Amino acid sequence: MSKQLVEAIVDMREEEALKLVREMVDCGSEPMAILDEVREAMDLVGKRYDEGIYYLPELVLAGEMMNQINELVKPKLTMTHEIKRRGKVVIGTVEGDIHDIGKNMVTFMLDVNGFEVLDLGVNVPPQKFIDAIREFQPQVIGLSGFLTLAFDAMKDTIVEITNAGLREKVKIMVGGGQVNDQVKAYAGADAYGKSAMMAVNLAAAWIGE
Repeated sequence: MSKQLVEAIVDMREEEALKLVREMVDCGSEPMAILDEVREAMDLVGKRYDEGIYYLPELVLAGEMMNQINELVKPKLTMTHEIKRRGKVVIGTVEGDIHDIGKNMVTFMLDVNGFEVLDLGVNVPPQKFIDAIREFQPQVIGLSGFLTLAFDAMKDTIVEITNAGLREKVKIMVGGGQVNDQVKAYAGADAYGKSAMMAVNLAAAWIGE
């Protein structure tokens, strides 16, 4: 059934995917096993997007499926597993950009991998990140952006974090549609996360795991 779930998600068969998840939950399937299948499917969706097979509408639908599956599985996950929290991450789409699909995928992956995540949403001004660092005290900051105009906003946000005297307290990763290593260098970030799982791996490495 798990292979069927991966195929249903990747092929955008939303009703079938949700039906399969409900059946798996009702049959007592391991919650983390279901989420592993979702992760595999989302990686394949991302590859199809990178290859030009899928476009933004498919990413939107995949993100919606992921959120709905998360809602179905999360109650069972918290009942059967005490998730050991590994560290804190603040994430948000930078000011001027309202895209949230990639950000939501990263938030989802961080959450199910044991990180405590504060999602600031979209169009987030630098001061909101600064306030979150002071109050939430994360080890990692994730700056997301889909549009090219986000590059300057990422740089401005990191400059403001530095001016507030908080830059040495956090590691900063950037990611999103047009983001690459050159944008990372331009913005002054510590790393560029090409995928949601890379973001998880970066956060784990920075926290010392």
